[in-house]
Amino acid sequence: MSEPLVCVSDYERQARRVLPKAVFDYYCSGADEQETLADNTAAYSRWRLLPRVLRDVSRMDLSASVLGQPISMPVCVGATAMQRMAHPEGETATARACRAAGTGMMLSSWATSTIEEVRSSAGEGLLWMQLYIYKDRDLTLSLVRRAEEAGYKAIFVTVDTPYLGKRRDDVRNRFKLPSHLRMSNFASADLAFSSEEGYGEDSGLAVYVSQAIDPTLCWEHIAWLKAHTHLPVVVKGVLSAEDALQAVQFGVDGILVSNHGARQLDGVPATLEVLEEVVAAVAGRCEVYLDGGVRRGTDVLKALALGATAVFLGRPILWGLACQGEQGVTDVLELFRDELHLAMALAGCRSVGEVSRSMVRRAQFSSRM
Repeated sequence: MSEPLVCVSDYERQARRVLPKAVFDYYCSGADEQETLADNTAAYSRWRLLPRVLRDVSRMDLSASVLGQPISMPVCVGATAMQRMAHPEGETATARACRAAGTGMMLSSWATSTIEEVRSSAGEGLLWMQLYIYKDRDLTLSLVRRAEEAGYKAIFVTVDTPYLGKRRDDVRNRFKLPSHLRMSNFASADLAFSSEEGYGEDSGLAVYVSQAIDPTLCWEHIAWLKAHTHLPVVVKGVLSAEDALQAVQFGVDGILVSNHGARQLDGVPATLEVLEEVVAAVAGRCEVYLDGGVRRGTDVLKALALGATAVFLGRPILWGLACQGEQGVTDVLELFRDELHLAMALAGCRSVGEVSRSMVRRAQFSSRM
């Protein structure tokens, strides 16, 4: 009898056992020396919680909202590409699990299920669309139009990927999609990242990005996107107060503090470490979210205390999907709900609205001779 899966690291270990090596490496690895990958999770241990006691936590309310849309907890599912590599039902299974959990899902442009298939699976569930700006602007806008027509509630435009970061495991594995899969939102083989295409000795995805994604992307393109959609626009990939101010000046509706799961520029700060300065720069003019390294309910609580409206999960969802499909994603989301509920109760917070900056303090480390 297998041991029960009781934390995210259990799901990760099990996913490593069941996934092909190249697939697990693609999901798991970061850029270059993977310093930022390790720091994304380590950053949470550099902060301590300061609980309040005798607060009557017999009744708890974890509900929150993102861009005016209600969610059952401030834990959402971020965009992760090519989920059918983890499970045959891929993004459609994740969408059903998110609907059941009462939270939102961000769909990757590079999904192995179509925008419409995911909407059908999600029913009335909350969906957002992640967008890359392609060299082909008409293609880019076609994705936006399809998301609008399918009832997605926002566009999260990724702004940190003019080129793909060097992910050494993907180079070693010459990563490409398995032959039976494709990026389903694109008709042509070259844009669908089909294995029919030759990608040489490099990571196939790195070659794909250099061929398809526009490296001229600048702030004016945010204004262009806003002019072509009625949906809220969130910029995904901001790590500095300066860029946060720029984002506000260009009228964004939200900022996702993200380093792309540590998969782009290695050596950048952990997202938790820059969250507070981004929140301060924004000064309430738009919502601020966080992804990267969130593995426990206490991580969620610390991010909320430092100013995040909600957090987005990436790899933990993939591990659940790989282990048990829809049920695995459901279980991971319930795990986070239970851990956040307990963390808030033990910290003396009866609702998300009661979480405050006074609840966290940077840990003091000392060395002994």
